[in-house]
Formats: sequence, C-alpha cells, structure tokens
Amino acid sequence: MTTTYKKKLIEVSIPLEAINAASAHEKMPGIGPHPRGIHLWWARRPLAACRAVLFAQLVDDPSEYADELLEDAKLRRAAEKELAERLAKRQRDKEEGKAIPAEDKPVTLEDVIVDLERQRLFKIIQDMVKWENSTNEEVLERARAEIRRSCNGKLPSIYDPFSGGGSIPLEAQRLGLSAYGSDLNPVAVMIGKAMIEIPPKFKDQPPIHPGPKERTHYRNAEGLAEDVKYYGKWMRDKAFERIGALYPQIDLPKEYGGGKATVIAWIWARTVPCPDPAFANVQVPVVSSFVLSTKKRKEAWIEPIVDKKLKSITWRVHSNGTKAELEKAKKGTKAGRAVFRCLFSDAPITGEYADAEAAKGNMGKTLIAIVADSKNGRVYVSPESIEQEKAVLEAETLLAKMDLGHLELPCRGTFASNAQGRRYGFNTFKDYYNDRQLVSLNTFRLLMEDARAEVEKDAIAVGLSSEKNPLRNSGTGARAYAEAISVYLEFGIERCTDFNNSVVRWSPSNEKVMNLFARQAIPMTWDFPEANILSKVVGGFEPCIEFISKCISTLPANSSGQIYAQDAQSVSYDPNVVISTDPPYYDNVSYADLSDFFFCWMRVTLRSLYPELLGVLAAPKAEELIADSYRQGDKDAAEAFFLDGMRRAITRMAEQSSEEFPATIYYAFKQSEIDKEGISSTGWATFLQAVIEAGYAVVGTWPVRSEQTYRMVAAGTNALANSVVLVCRQRQADAGVISRAEFIRALKRELPPAIAELQRANIAPADMPQSSIGPGMGIYSRYASILEADDSPMTVKAALQLINRELDEFLSDVQGEFDSDTRFSITWFGQHGYDKGESGSAINIAQARGISVESVKHAGIIEYSAGKVRILKRDEFLDDWDPATDAHLTVWECCQHLIRKLETEGEYEAAILLKKIGPDKSDAVKDLAYCLYDICSNKRKDAKEATSYNALIAIWAELTRQAASIHENDLGGDRQTAMNL
Repeated sequence: MTTTYKKKLIEVSIPLEAINAASAHEKMPGIGPHPRGIHLWWARRPLAACRAVLFAQLVDDPSEYADELLEDAKLRRAAEKELAERLAKRQRDKEEGKAIPAEDKPVTLEDVIVDLERQRLFKIIQDMVKWENSTNEEVLERARAEIRRSCNGKLPSIYDPFSGGGSIPLEAQRLGLSAYGSDLNPVAVMIGKAMIEIPPKFKDQPPIHPGPKERTHYRNAEGLAEDVKYYGKWMRDKAFERIGALYPQIDLPKEYGGGKATVIAWIWARTVPCPDPAFANVQVPVVSSFVLSTKKRKEAWIEPIVDKKLKSITWRVHSNGTKAELEKAKKGTKAGRAVFRCLFSDAPITGEYADAEAAKGNMGKTLIAIVADSKNGRVYVSPESIEQEKAVLEAETLLAKMDLGHLELPCRGTFASNAQGRRYGFNTFKDYYNDRQLVSLNTFRLLMEDARAEVEKDAIAVGLSSEKNPLRNSGTGARAYAEAISVYLEFGIERCTDFNNSVVRWSPSNEKVMNLFARQAIPMTWDFPEANILSKVVGGFEPCIEFISKCISTLPANSSGQIYAQDAQSVSYDPNVVISTDPPYYDNVSYADLSDFFFCWMRVTLRSLYPELLGVLAAPKAEELIADSYRQGDKDAAEAFFLDGMRRAITRMAEQSSEEFPATIYYAFKQSEIDKEGISSTGWATFLQAVIEAGYAVVGTWPVRSEQTYRMVAAGTNALANSVVLVCRQRQADAGVISRAEFIRALKRELPPAIAELQRANIAPADMPQSSIGPGMGIYSRYASILEADDSPMTVKAALQLINRELDEFLSDVQGEFDSDTRFSITWFGQHGYDKGESGSAINIAQARGISVESVKHAGIIEYSAGKVRILKRDEFLDDWDPATDAHLTVWECCQHLIRKLETEGEYEAAILLKKIGPDKSDAVKDLAYCLYDICSNKRKDAKEATSYNALIAIWAELTRQAASIHENDLGGDRQTAMNL
C-alpha cells in the first residue's frame, strides 16, 4: 500500500502536555471574558485544544520537507552538534555493555534536523495555546504563516458537522481559515451564528450608539460589543420604568445603620401540606439549609420560630451565632436524602410525597429571608415587610394580563441524580419561574422590538445604509445591524433565565445566586433565591449584558463563516474540505431537552429574524443522535439508533472530506466508563468500530485533558484523559485482509518503536495507554479486515485488548535495560509495594539477577534485617544524597530522589538534581517512571504513588529545559564526577 499525501504534524507528534495544561487553565474561573460566556452550551471543547489540533492537522510534519531543512546552514550546524552528542552517548552505552534495542535504528543527521524543526513547530503551538495569547496577533500570525506555507497559499475550509457550542469553527476562524459548521439544534446554530457569522460582517466597525465612546480605535468585534452593552443598559432603564415597583428597597434594621437598601435577592422555601392529619391543612417548609453566609465574622442563618397553637411559622435571621447553631442550621429540615421533617409534627416528608402533592397543585412557597446591599456589604434581614408583600401581589396581577403562550410547552420536569424522575410540579417551562420572574423576563422580551428600532434609528443617523436587506440574507446595513444587536440582547435575556428561575440555589460561601446549569441537568432545589433582575448583582440584566459584551470583544471576527441547521447524517461537503468535529457521546444527556429551556424564549423573540430556523415549537428530539432509552424504548434500541446514525454521519465525512488532510474526531470519555472497563470499554470500542466501518483508518490518538493540570500539586493527575482526538485518513483502496497472527506480528514489529517515540515526546504514563492506541489502531484499520482463527472479522474491542497487551510487554521489556539492583527493586515493589516480605523470596529474586540482597541494601534501597525485606520509602532516603559521591549509584535511587526533590522543594531544585544525574542516567530514570507508574496503576492499584510517577514524566520536558540552562558551576559537590556519571 502506498500513500500519496503529505504526512501532517498531528500524525506524528504534538506537544500534548502544553495543550492539556492550556486546556485545563482555560476552564479555571477568573481567567476573564471568554467566548463561551456569550451563551451557555454544555460540554464545550476547550478553545486551546481546538486551536492546536487544527494547526497540527494542517501543518506538514518536518519529515516531509527534510531536504529543504538540510539546506539551511544554521539549522544544519545545530543538528550536527546534536547528532555528535547522541552518537557519543550511544557509543558510551555500548562500551558500558548496555543493550541497544534492535528496533532502535542508527540516528542520522536528517533525523536530528527533523526533530529540531518539530521543536520549532511545537514552540509555535505552545505559545499559541496560552489563554493570554488568544488575541495576540503576533503569535497567531506565526501560526497562520505556517499553515499558509504547508497549504501553498491555498487555505482549505474547515467544517464541523456537530458544531454545538462552536469552538472548532471559531478557532478555525482565529487561524484565518474559512469556518463552517452545522448542528441539528437551533440554539446551537444561533450560538454559532453569533460567534462566527455575525462578527465578521461588522469587523473593525466603531459603535453607532449616541453616547460617549469607550475608545478611539475599534478592532474585530469591539464596536459591536460596546453597542450591545449600551443598548442593554437602555433596555434595563426602560424595564425599570415599567416594573421598577416590583423591586422595592428595604428598610434596614438599626443594627445595620437603618435607612434604605437595595435588595439583592429574596430567599424562598417551597412548602407542602403537613402529612400529619393533625396539621393537614398547614403548609410546611421544605428546606435544605437555613445558612445564608459562611464567611468568617459575617455568618448569617435563619431560625424558624414555630407556633403550633396558631399553626404558623415566623422567620428570624441571625448574624454570627455559635458553631452548634450554624451546624444545626446547615441541616435545614432535612432528615435524609430527599427526606425532610415537618416543623410542626416531625413527620417525615419524602420526595415521593412532595412530588405527589405538587402534582395536585399543593406545592407553594414562602419567603424566609431577604438579602440586601449596604455600605458594609451583604446584610441579611427577616422577611417582615408589607411593602415586599405588595410587590409580590402586584407581580401576580401583572402576570395575569400577559400572554405567556411561548412558555406553555411541555418539559421533562427535573432530571438529575437528585431528581429521580420526579416532576415536582414542573410540567411546562412556565412552571420553572415564580410570578415576578415571569413578569420581568417577559417585560424584557417585549422591549426587544423597541430596542431593535432604536438601534436601527441610531445606525442610520451615523451613516449606515438604510437598505432593508436582513441579517439572514447577508445584510450589513442599519436593519441588519439592529438585528445583530438584538441577537445578543436576546442572549442577555437567556442568560438571565439561567439565574432567574426557581431551581437556582444560594451560595453561602460566595453570598450570591448560582445559575441553574452548573451541570448538564435540571436538579431539584427546595429553597431558592430570587435575584433582583433590575439591580447590578449576579442575575441582574445589566451585569448579564455587560458580561456578554466583554465576551463578544474576544471574538476574532476573522474570515468568512457560516453555521447551518442540518443533521450531520445528510451534510454535503464542499470539495477539499477539512473535517474536525466533536460528535455526541453515545449515551449523553439530551441537549435537545436542555436547550428548550432557552429555545422557548429565543423562538418568540428572534423568529422574525430567522423564520426557518426558529419556526419550530421546540428543538428536534427524534433525530438527535444520542442513545436515549427514554425515547427509543430500551437500551439496545437506543444503542442501535445511535450507532446506525453515527456510522452514516461518519461515512459522509470519509467519502467527501479532503484526501490531502486528515480528519480529527473528538471522543469524550465518561469517568464511569473508564472506571468499569478502562480504555477497551464498550462505548469507546463501539465508537471506533463505527469510525472504521465508515471507511476511515485511524492513524493517531491523542488524549486531551481539560479538567486538571499536570503539576505535582494537582489532584487526580493519574486519571485518564477526558477525551481522545482520533486522527483519521481515508482507508487505502488497496487495503487487504490479514490473519490474527499476522496482525500480532505487525504489532510486535511496529508498536515498540512507536511507543518509544511517544515516551521521547514525554507523553505522561497515564496517557500512554490512550496514546498507544493510535499506532496500534493504525495497523488494525489500514486493512480491510483481520480474520480470527474461525475466519470471523476481529472486532475493535479484541484489537484494543491486543494493543494493551503489547504495551504491557513493552514496559516489561524496558526493565532489562536497568542495573541489577533496580531490576530487583522493580520486581519486589510489584509484589510487595512498601510492605515487608520474607528474605527467602528476596534472595531468589536477587540471585536471578546475578546479585545478592546485601547488594541492594548497600545501594541504600532496602531495609534487610530479621529475615524481612522492605523497600525504603522516599522520605526515608538520605537528605544529603548526591549522585556525584554515591559509589553504588542506581537508577532506582535517582528516580526516587528526583521525585522527592520535586515534591518537597519544587521544579528548580529538581532540575539541579537532574543536571547532576546527567544525560546518561536520565533517560533510564524516565523509563523507570513509566514502568513504576504501570505497576502502581495496574498491579498495585496505588493511585497516590502512581500520581508521583505520572507527574514526574508530565513535567519532564520542563525539568530538562531548566537543567540545560543551569551552569555547571552551580551544581556544587564534585562537578566532574557528576557529569561523568
């Protein structure tokens, strides 16, 4: 079989650590405005990962232009120096009797020069993925230049048929490429249009509003962002004129200085009839917690004062309080999971009972506290105010006059782990809100048409064309601009719905309202805050708009882009299009159900702008490509529906996408899937099967993390990656058929050098199983079929198991490269960990390696006395150990001391130690870390110890960089001895 395409960087190697670190950083709170803030979408792919994958997908691997590199005199001199050092090391290894792997071919000048060029490209990626560089034109232009060079100036377009939140098309646009995408969900399509389609139409355009301008020069979408902020404030002021009376200030008690204060939130508790017949007609509160603030010296909590004779409850808010009082308040009225107690009778109130009463219309609510803003910060007061009660009644009166037909759509109620399929009275989308929230949100909706007219008037006044071509028809005049602004203003309303509903919660630690969609579910909340939507607080309309405005200003607004409403199974791709996509996980939650929460508002407000897209009553459900037993009837039918649809969608990609460039497909792992079955899990194997049956060959797999960093202090660094990027090529037309035995021989021949290359690229041990799937599946999927002994086709799951076995054998073979004392220690550690064992067993292991147990003891690795042997823990090693003066130096000691130094004194001190250990032993130290990670993770099931080895490898590139920059005079001790080790 022959290939006619140029191999791309992503098919060989990428700086995975830098990409993963940037992806994790991007998800951290407090990094500032981010495009994701324009509108909520679930499980967005990190922009850093998308940017890096697209770059590596388009840029040639240096092996494709090695001849050109050899002609560069400066690069050639650097490569010759590097080659001389490598050959000298190889010669020393031979002289010292170290085994040279058979598959380790002689290093050539071309190999070295290609490696150096890859490092240059890696540096571009490393700079490009940093969040602070996402708007740095100098950094981005270096990346664009590399793409142009590899594409000979003819840039391909990028298409994502599952565009969702728009991360992939957005990053294609940031890299100067034409970006296209499609999605079945109309909310996702509107998000994509707002991020990718609209901004380029008004790129570098100054704002048109009549107020003072915030700057003198506007680039990208900054002018658009400022207008969104201005007209959002205009809408808020108009809303205040209409419904300001619904949000009265409160009279502060004397202990807070008296006077008036603006209410931030009202705290409500749901109520149900008491289950005890003695109090049958009494509504009793169901409260998860009575604590309002846990901030030190600002603690606040609610005390319910029960009068059984009058069958009433008075709510009293307290400041500070004893530890016991706060602990009691934290429990609310809970008696267990979804079980509460009646404050009158102490009778249990179960979730089933509350659900049944809600279905009868018997669930109510009661105000239990008010949060206000004073000159001294947040204050919490008891809900004793006639004026506040009047506002609630007035909202009820206004609501009766409003048409809320758009919210009468059926919903799925609550669906989350704590909801257990109960509706709790949530039958339509209207039921998620209380009266005042409905009046306020609908008031903003009704103001949208006025705002659009105001923008169009102001746009004409500053010279925009008065032509009536709408936004959907590529209009760029005053009407189109007004429609564009109204899209983002509608997004502001929808952001408010996420904070202004009755299923949000109050955070006592942050003293603020928390949004509903903290995860992909609608959980039940028993007590909830109602935000002041007219105030400058979390959940207020103006802060929501200001935040969206800041996020809009981060958009690149580059190149052309278009997002379509289309099912991925029926997309027709343009010639030479490059595919990069993040399809749904096979049993993911239904985004269609979740997105209807927003769609019921979007549809009525923006339907006149996009009548075809928003003309439906709800997001399409039946066609949504997930395995949902709720829709398909049972698990088997749901899985068959997903696989059939996914196979059709990927087949269209394989048949129509570019032959010049590989496709990239993201696969999201669920932690539960990993915990049960590991990387040969059914979901993963099934997905790979669909990809291969669609006509693709998998030529690479790269584990992408976004939930944790690689630093030593991070928790869970040895967990598997959140997702894997599959690198796919169209299978060669002359693909043949081989037997199982031939496949295994190919694995044994090709997989070890591929794994060694991954190790040289410092792939973390936790990521090695997923990374090694790439070269392994590359062998499997380049054939039309692999036949088992009974002539049945080998399944992907069976192939994955064989690939894992070869990885295990490779790691075992590596042990043969270590000194005898280290090999003894590996075996002993695998059997006993840090526990004691019988000396007889230790003697047998030592003799098999040609040494004695005393030798290992002399090396300082074990404790050996009274017939027992135990490996020393790292904290038992000598504090003043120096490899330069150790007469019995082992790889085991070097590895353990290096980890200890890293964990206790940090990277720089560890880099100094690595410099002392020297290049000859450092490679062996890294190999040992891989080996011990495998033992800890798979044999010993010691996650804590595995994390130490994983973290060492993850930071290896940085340690070696720092070690190389350390001057030899700074090493201390016997420098020459250290350098000769």
